[in-house]
Amino acid sequence: MKKMWIVTLTTYLRQVKSWSFVILVLSPFIMLLVSFGVGFISANSATDGNDIAVVADQPALRQAYIKVAGKDKVDTKLTTEAAAKHALKANDISGYVTLSQGIQYRAVYHGKEAMSASDKTQLTGFLSKLQTQNNVAQAKLTHRQLQQLSLQPTFKQVIQKRDGLVKTARTVSFWILVFMVYMILTTYSSITAQEIASEKGTKVMEMVFSSTTAAKYFCGKILGVLMVIGTQLLVYLIGGWISLIAAKQMNMAKPFFDQYGSLVDQVVHNLVNVNLLFLFLGVIIYTILAAFSGALVSKAEDASKAAYPAVYLSMIAFFATFPFQNNADALVVKIMSYVPFFSSYFMPLRIINQSASLMEISISLGLLILTIIGLTWYISSIYKGLILQADESHFWQRLRKGVAYK
Repeated sequence: MKKMWIVTLTTYLRQVKSWSFVILVLSPFIMLLVSFGVGFISANSATDGNDIAVVADQPALRQAYIKVAGKDKVDTKLTTEAAAKHALKANDISGYVTLSQGIQYRAVYHGKEAMSASDKTQLTGFLSKLQTQNNVAQAKLTHRQLQQLSLQPTFKQVIQKRDGLVKTARTVSFWILVFMVYMILTTYSSITAQEIASEKGTKVMEMVFSSTTAAKYFCGKILGVLMVIGTQLLVYLIGGWISLIAAKQMNMAKPFFDQYGSLVDQVVHNLVNVNLLFLFLGVIIYTILAAFSGALVSKAEDASKAAYPAVYLSMIAFFATFPFQNNADALVVKIMSYVPFFSSYFMPLRIINQSASLMEISISLGLLILTIIGLTWYISSIYKGLILQADESHFWQRLRKGVAYK
């Protein structure tokens, strides 16, 4: 057992210390940082020179508007019209507003371009409120008349189930999940197949098998690769969680989360559940198949071709899910959700669409786990006969010799 863990640790460290693994793990986060960085710079550059100045004949009127608009949108240092004109000419501000108070409130905007719609709405709303108060005061209305004028319309919302949002969340979750399964699966199938095939027929393997059994060596290799996969998924989970929290705290992202926050939460819920277990187990079973394929190549020089069977099978499963993304209740989907090598694609599709019961999910998981255990036991028992062959016979001959090897 100790020797098996030595093989496991050696395989794990060799993979995680490689630049390809580091780039593979960090590339999604680098893309996120670049996207947020570009957005942040764009947002900051868009706000440069977009402040406005406010000039009023009454200081109280000016302060009241600054309080409504917010100090982040108003240049509070400019208090006179002359200073505001100079700042506008120097492009330090986008414009300035002059406010005047009397029987009728007046506002005049000066700028090189039209006032933004949001600022205009805010300014007119502010003036309308003041004008209404002034009109009431000038009219000298009775208390009853004031109560009548103060009546406001009522508004009530009755929110029904948002089928459109649920459907969109399911579609987004489906595409994210199947692409994650396919990309991780394809990557590690190639890595594992080449890892095994590169040792094909070498004298080193004869020396290794003289000190430990082929079964322990094979299991150690598989466990090492699985630890690498687990490390990547763990980094994605922690990094994704931190990125989501950070994004929600950013001012530039708040409009997006205000509009699509519930959609994002539903997508995350669809991904971070038992679907992750199906993803992990799916990668495991394809990794074992890739290791078997790597051991069946005729020579170490064919290592680049070793992953083809696992990759082609994963492609078939990947593309087979496309016609059923909106039809998770189809008979084909139900059948394939129990078939190992396919269940990692089809059962998550049913789970996302809430068409699979807990019993069905458990049965599918059980079949997948039993298949993984059975494959590992069988391939490890014939691994020595497969890996030590150095002849260039065809596929079936190599397989027959490997199975018959004692």
